[in-house]
Amino acid sequence: RREFHEETGVLLDAPDDAFIPLGELKQKGNKIVHAWAVAGDLDAEAIHSNTYAVQWPKGTWRRYPEIDRAGWFPVAEARRKILGGQEPFIDRLLATLEGRK
Repeated sequence: RREFHEETGVLLDAPDDAFIPLGELKQKGNKIVHAWAVAGDLDAEAIHSNTYAVQWPKGTWRRYPEIDRAGWFPVAEARRKILGGQEPFIDRLLATLEGRK
């Protein structure tokens, strides 16, 4: 919830049992990413990101957004847009949703 709020400006108001755990994945560089899904009504146009500071070029500090934009996509398009190492999260969500039918 905290990370989602920091990166999108949206505070999730859902009970804890509404979150679907999608597990974790190890990215290139050994970063571990944890993901959950939750149903809700979210206007992607209303999302605004926080920023982080980075020194680039050396000696010059600049701020950049955590995310540049958000949107809703059909599954095939989401597969093309998501980081390759995170695509299994889509598969896990689809499998979970299929199991709930």
